[in-house]
Amino acid sequence: MTSLNDIRSTFLNYFERNGHTIVDSSPLVPRNDPTLMFTNSGMVQFKNLFTGVERRDYVRATTSQKCVRAGGKHNDLDNVGYTARHHTFFEMLGNFSFGDYFKTEAIPFAWELITKEFGIDPSRLLTTIYHTDDEAFEIWKKVGVPEDRIIRIATSDNFWQMGPTGPCGPCTEIFYDHGDHIWGGPPGSAEEDGDRFIEIWNVVFMQNEQFEDGSMVPLDMQSIDTGMGLERIGALLQGKHDNYDTDLMRALIEASAHATNVDPDGAGNVHHRVIADHLRSTSFLIADGVMPSNDGRGYVLRRIMRRAMRHAHLLGAKDPLMHRLVGELVRQMGDAYPELHHARALIEETLRAEETRFKQTLDRGLKLLDEELADLPEGANLSGTAAFKLYDTYGFPLDLTQDALREKGRAVDTDGFDAAMAEQKAKARAAWAGSGEAADATIWYDLAEAEGVTEFLGYDTEVAEGRVQAIVSEGDKTQKAEAGVKVQIVVNQTPFYAESGGQVGDKGVLATETGKAKITDTKKVAGVFIHFADVVEGSIEVGKGAELTVEHERRSAIRANHSATHLLHEALRNALGEHVAQRGSLNAPDRLRFDFSHGNALSAEQIDRVEAEVNRMIRQNSLVETRIMTPDDARAIGAQALFGEKYGDEVRVVSMGEAPTGKGQNGKTYSIELCGGTHVRQTGDIGAFVVLGDSASSAGVRRVEALTGEKALAYLADQERALSEIAAALKAPVGEAVDKVKALLEERKALANEVAQLRRELAMSGGDASSDPARDVGGIAFKAQVIKGVTGKDLPALIDEMKAELGSGVVLLVADAGGKAAVAAGVTADLTSKVSAVDVLRAAVAELGGKGGGGRPDMAQGGGASAENADAAFAAAESVIGGAK
Repeated sequence: MTSLNDIRSTFLNYFERNGHTIVDSSPLVPRNDPTLMFTNSGMVQFKNLFTGVERRDYVRATTSQKCVRAGGKHNDLDNVGYTARHHTFFEMLGNFSFGDYFKTEAIPFAWELITKEFGIDPSRLLTTIYHTDDEAFEIWKKVGVPEDRIIRIATSDNFWQMGPTGPCGPCTEIFYDHGDHIWGGPPGSAEEDGDRFIEIWNVVFMQNEQFEDGSMVPLDMQSIDTGMGLERIGALLQGKHDNYDTDLMRALIEASAHATNVDPDGAGNVHHRVIADHLRSTSFLIADGVMPSNDGRGYVLRRIMRRAMRHAHLLGAKDPLMHRLVGELVRQMGDAYPELHHARALIEETLRAEETRFKQTLDRGLKLLDEELADLPEGANLSGTAAFKLYDTYGFPLDLTQDALREKGRAVDTDGFDAAMAEQKAKARAAWAGSGEAADATIWYDLAEAEGVTEFLGYDTEVAEGRVQAIVSEGDKTQKAEAGVKVQIVVNQTPFYAESGGQVGDKGVLATETGKAKITDTKKVAGVFIHFADVVEGSIEVGKGAELTVEHERRSAIRANHSATHLLHEALRNALGEHVAQRGSLNAPDRLRFDFSHGNALSAEQIDRVEAEVNRMIRQNSLVETRIMTPDDARAIGAQALFGEKYGDEVRVVSMGEAPTGKGQNGKTYSIELCGGTHVRQTGDIGAFVVLGDSASSAGVRRVEALTGEKALAYLADQERALSEIAAALKAPVGEAVDKVKALLEERKALANEVAQLRRELAMSGGDASSDPARDVGGIAFKAQVIKGVTGKDLPALIDEMKAELGSGVVLLVADAGGKAAVAAGVTADLTSKVSAVDVLRAAVAELGGKGGGGRPDMAQGGGASAENADAAFAAAESVIGGAK
């Protein structure tokens, strides 16, 4: 038996030996295809390479791509558990060529891998080709496939298209014959839907481009796109006819059986299969940032979760089950997909919370469903009105009603359900229209009703593709907007954060194939994200695909200020008392403002204490964690609700910082708050924190304004210059004035030291100096980096800290300061007999337009004309280190 993990490795290693780059699986939420809800094939992440829009540093690639088909066009949800080969989650093995090799290489690659690497009997294989593809026919003959087992297919089954227009081409498929004891015929025959002949691999020859008028021309860059389902080839290699009998799936089924004490091969088999499949899709979706919700991707995730949970209920599980199975999934797949390890706690908590809530809904809904069925004639379908009542009043989803009825041989009047849903929406809209909102906001409500709410992707990306759904100009919809016009644009999904909870909206660029728009603000109405825009080039049109890019520096500054606000809130509570509660905030790119309940002005000592405490939390550089919880569960662990926020059934809970023992909100975590905003990944990314002042906002409410990062450092530098000017002015030969000057100079010196320390902390905690891992040069760890925001004087301290961090190795830092380059090199004590910091420094300085430099074997400093040739300087230093004896 060959495990699925071994099969995956064998596939990837084979193509790596044949010149392919192993590329990591892309996330399940596609960033480059707004038409897809989830990544559903291996070629999705390479779409722009096939069309020539994007170039990478490889022309051959191989992947094992995680895929989900459970919503939209590709929806296998209802079949999962009842068939041998349907899944919501599966892995697609593939090899790809982007204009490098074509049919004459792709077909032999496939044949050699299957017959030699995997050892499949060639006499059990047959192939299909597109009926006019004589070239593929001849190649298959050449590799050894008899003519009578090369089948010509004249339909779209063997002609692949990305869409109505665009790249396309014929394909060839490889089938395995399971034997005449299984019903079914070869592809193209009347019995092709049987299970005797099973497709195991598809190779697409992407050789043409189709246009709207139906014409087709050869592509300049002819490419290869293949796909082979890991579960399907695994079943074959393990001598099985059912994907669920493979080792990986069987392990998950056994885990479900053990947890429920129900025989995996008895009457509960279907239930265990559903749980095993849905455990994979839900866990991977959560790991990729999808969270259960009532719309979009989150709704599909919730459907999958709840379907699995209903089957756990049918197995007799009295307590939440799914979260108890995550450990086995991580054991089976965590090595291939490390994101499962990283997100395990989040996956388990999300599953547990969702199942705990849903069990109440399920118990109530199934009881009501039984009551409704008791009043119906034998075999009659459930009315749409009754199904809608279960959904609307008791929270029991339609698909679960249908799934439960399926086992009873009944169905739902879906037309009646849709009619009841439409009637409810009409009533809701009428009620909303009288709520006092601005009249033109009806446009956004109409759009939300027709297209659904906007999918927000911006928690983990600043660049994504979307589809333009609407353009509004001067209060009216329009199909097209030309350059020079101010508009509001709506897309189906966006990385732009819409103003909410004190955080300002994002700015950036929206670009389509016909034009470009500058996004000046982003707001939200009725769940629709509105991008306020100036069309600056060409035209923007409804229906076009768009690339959306958030202004990175601005978003980074906003994130830092928002995370600092959370730390500030807790520091104020510690300094002033538990009565402190947020009463408003502003998180802008240039500053933060925090209003809180407190009756008196803050003393200088209190401000110093708060400022110092926030900076201590920043220096911790701890991870900022986000979880999805119910509001009650969040408050139970001490989470602070933010002023003015409206919370639904689920909330995002943001945690950061490690508190001194027993002094945190829950005894360990420093700050825990309910928040829907964007945040830094680690507290060190905030850089530094400075309070500008405290003032009265209103009766019983104080306001603190503050700066973070580079803004904070610039402010401290300004203060330093001001002190210098005062000191220069106080030169009177009077004893009192002299004493005052001395005091001011001492204060200036302390402030200068603080500025230097903050600069170093910015570099070490969240800046460039800690961002790149050390590289290995002849067995010696070498860390080299260009850093900004520090001076040459700061480098020795940074070198010492980084040497301590390495333990053993060499450090080379180049400070880019005002066009000049300050350079420092350091060598740990155990290596100075082999390599000298002076030699490393001088080799680097020569490449930077400088001369000389000196110091000791463990520390040396010098300068260069510019930091532009830093890569060459690092390479020169590597040569010195590599030659060490």
